[in-house]
Amino acid sequence: MFTGITAAMGSVRRLMRRGEDALLEVETSLDLKDVRIGDSIAVSGACLTVTARTPRTFTADVSAETLSRTTLQHLTAGDRVNLEKALQVGDRLGGHIVLGHVDGVGRIVEKTPHSGSIIFGFEIAPDIDRYVVAKGSVAVDGISLTVNRCEKNRFYVNIIPHTAAGTTLGFKKAGDAANIETDILARYLEKLISAPKDGGVSGPAGGSGGGVDLETLARYGFLK
Repeated sequence: MFTGITAAMGSVRRLMRRGEDALLEVETSLDLKDVRIGDSIAVSGACLTVTARTPRTFTADVSAETLSRTTLQHLTAGDRVNLEKALQVGDRLGGHIVLGHVDGVGRIVEKTPHSGSIIFGFEIAPDIDRYVVAKGSVAVDGISLTVNRCEKNRFYVNIIPHTAAGTTLGFKKAGDAANIETDILARYLEKLISAPKDGGVSGPAGGSGGGVDLETLARYGFLK
């Protein structure tokens, strides 16, 4: 689990294909002293397992599934990536809950300077667009961002100078791709609301019914 607060950038040393999978090696200034083999690191938003490391590099296997759903498949030597070590109990949750499970690839359709910041517009697929809401959270290349506004299959975010300087967004341009992870809470809520009530699962009060509807939410104080 991650927070979407990028700790450092890394530089790709190599992405070596192994059949449908790949081996990724990244060089970074990120402190890796406390990273053990088997630990997780988010690489531009994709949760990867460390299989080897040195003081300045780490290696991770990238599955065919991850390659097919993320921009990692296009990485070449020298490309920059955003890095975040897994959240530890007691750490500040400065961004939002990010799992490192990328929903899909979005594309930058706008990059406009505005009062020292930069407004980015991203186009995303319809099947994930419904999980992005104005003033909600979204992870872009592993960076926790607040959505300014939404349009059909598009959302817009404001990038402050600190974020632009410390992440790959500072190098991105219109037409570039980015990994998108929507808020997992929206997915859970959608499934709860749409689940059949005759599923035989115990409800909050011990009764049967696997679904949650507006009446149930109101009964337990979630709606007024």
